[in-house]
Amino acid sequence: MELIIGGAFQGKSDYAKKQHPEICWREGRDLGADEIFTVSGVLNFHEFIRKEMQAGQDLEGFGEELIRRNPNLILTSCEIGYGVVPVDAFDRAYREKTGRICTVLASYSRKVTRVICGIGTVIKDA
Repeated sequence: MELIIGGAFQGKSDYAKKQHPEICWREGRDLGADEIFTVSGVLNFHEFIRKEMQAGQDLEGFGEELIRRNPNLILTSCEIGYGVVPVDAFDRAYREKTGRICTVLASYSRKVTRVICGIGTVIKDA
């Protein structure tokens, strides 16, 4: 697995597409629950998590399942935990779940890149 992270509107999608032009990229918000286990690349993975949580899905253990079922996946996700803590309870839960899932994915990923202003810095290359 490869994880490309960074803040909102920092160029993660463009960076990912340039690094992996062979990938047929899919938007996280458009993926069905089972599709995520078969695609090659996901843009805005955090939007997949939001959609699944809004649908009432229990995502406990999801990071481990994703690694096990789609170990070659390449995905981008916003780092949403750096800002102000949301007032809304759902938004707080979403922020925490996204951070926890991405932490699991990063620990298993062979490569993690952080993108700021369109510039990628590899922070893990195992």
